[in-house]
Amino acid sequence: MQKIKEMFKDKIKCTHILIIVIGIIFLALSNFQSSIWFDESYSVAISAHSFADIWSIGGHDVHPVLYYWILHIIRYFFGNEIIAYRLFSVLVISILGILGYTHIRKDFGEKVGLIFSFLSYFLPITLVYSGEIRMYALAMLLTTLTAIYAYRIYKNSDGKNTKKWVLFFIFSLSSAYTHYYSLAASTIINIMLFIFLVRKSVKAKKFVPNLRRFIISAIIQIIAYLPWLVYLFLQMKQVSAGFWIQMSFPETPIEMFLFQFTGNLNKMIYVPEWLGWTFGGIICIYLIYLWIRNRKDKRRLKPFYLSCGAYALILVVIWIISLVMSQPILYARYMLCITGLFIFFVSYLMGKYGNKYINIIVLAITIAISTYINIGLVSTNYNENNDKPIEYLEANIEEGDIIVYGNEASGFVVSANFPEVKQYFFDGAYWNVDEAYKAYGPNMTVVHNLDMLADYKGRLWVINSNTTTIANEIMDKYDNAKKLEEVYFYTEYKEKYEYTFCLLEME
Repeated sequence: MQKIKEMFKDKIKCTHILIIVIGIIFLALSNFQSSIWFDESYSVAISAHSFADIWSIGGHDVHPVLYYWILHIIRYFFGNEIIAYRLFSVLVISILGILGYTHIRKDFGEKVGLIFSFLSYFLPITLVYSGEIRMYALAMLLTTLTAIYAYRIYKNSDGKNTKKWVLFFIFSLSSAYTHYYSLAASTIINIMLFIFLVRKSVKAKKFVPNLRRFIISAIIQIIAYLPWLVYLFLQMKQVSAGFWIQMSFPETPIEMFLFQFTGNLNKMIYVPEWLGWTFGGIICIYLIYLWIRNRKDKRRLKPFYLSCGAYALILVVIWIISLVMSQPILYARYMLCITGLFIFFVSYLMGKYGNKYINIIVLAITIAISTYINIGLVSTNYNENNDKPIEYLEANIEEGDIIVYGNEASGFVVSANFPEVKQYFFDGAYWNVDEAYKAYGPNMTVVHNLDMLADYKGRLWVINSNTTTIANEIMDKYDNAKKLEEVYFYTEYKEKYEYTFCLLEME
């Protein structure tokens, strides 16, 4: 009987490893491509600066800078290779899935670990964002690791666990320097651990050693984060007048629910809404059923309560901050930072209490939807139209030409691809980003009118999405401006940008 059990365990381990291998390949399939969208263009552009300049420029952006520093290191070794940046995000999600085998399996059992790895690779939201050149994947991994090591300290609170404390400190501080949702997550996880240690000290009627370790860790974390607090308050002030506030809006719970299960956001629809509702509804109903059926098993449910509670608390805290600031900072995309917690509490209930056959059905539905999405991603990401705008400009731009573009995202994609060309961002909408957009390099100047062309003689490329508004404004303002050529392109990647290139000559 014992040998049969061991063989069964080995079978699960082999299945687990196979899932990891297939999952990594699955994530990577759509990501060997070099198209970028607006947010990614910022990541690419700022990575060209020094560590000190990234700190200074990033302080005027809306995120901390650890991720940008890592991109700078990647750039040092691989050059300005878009695919290298993209595959770093794939690597990060791959590590998240591997945690199912190296950490979750050891702490919570074979089934929980296996399901955690499976969902890390095949949940639609992780697939959709696995290769994005932004900090969300890294924030997800670091937040999950912070929670894992906080739980390990919690479970072994009386033991000598210096290694666990060091790793907890590193992951907690790193997550705070990656994204503000991760800062909120690490803060709440730290507070939860602190409350537990205080309760333990009160119960024991003595100052338990791990409470001392926590206080030391917390003090060092706060001191290490103090240099960034200046920028945090500056960013909060800037965001109150920032363009993204006027352009976006507080998302409804419905939109945020669908995003967590599908990755759908605004114009980027990967799964039909009815299918997203069906998929999310099946998982939620199944989890509620498992919880109701086993709610009396409070001791074994504790990891579920801790992770689910932390996840909910983070969203509540962000929602309260949104109310206090009167700004919509509860944004669906930012939920990626805490998706690791979501994956864990789903995996825990299914692994500990789920019916084998229902689990298989749920996971089969998951991989079926993700396969459907991945087929679409491969088709979209490798579409030949994606490269045509940049290829056209590369073939036709001449030495001495300048580029002018406005408050439309397509211009920034071009800017990131031509950092050596003199460029003007005509900020007619007054986005209040003059300092933050120094990321695009010394050759890009933010202007709020077209007076810089008063004495210009030569050719200039005017880039709009699907209009010639700026080009017409230049020709109306300057009699010596003549249109030489006008070309239109569209792309399929991400937000399906449109490009209208107007070549003007000022005589």
